[in-house]
Amino acid sequence: MRLLASVFVVTAFAGCAQLQAMRPDAGNADAKTQPASASVVDLVIPPDALGARDPQLSEVLAKVGAVAAKQPQPTTIVVAALAQDFGYLDQAVRRGIPPQRAGVVRIDNVATGSCQPYSVRVKPTE
Repeated sequence: MRLLASVFVVTAFAGCAQLQAMRPDAGNADAKTQPASASVVDLVIPPDALGARDPQLSEVLAKVGAVAAKQPQPTTIVVAALAQDFGYLDQAVRRGIPPQRAGVVRIDNVATGSCQPYSVRVKPTE
């Protein structure tokens, strides 16, 4: 359980570092300079947490859905996993999306191989 929390924190900080690196003018805090394809959240899911259907993982995924729903523009959540896990992952993400915002959040499932990491990414809809 602590592993999941650690991975989430590290991923959150890594995501912030990536966003800073992607910005053309890191000194300018204007959000308009940020590229449209920048991720809001980029999270790698530990296989042991997914296999155990860890309640903390469900909470984190619901928070990812809530973050996506709070964005001012339409948002896409890209879930990369084995096809057999999409039901669980999508349901956990949807729990965090308020019904009134469900129309502006899209969930895309991308099948990965068994040796590839599972991930959840929130980005502006293109």
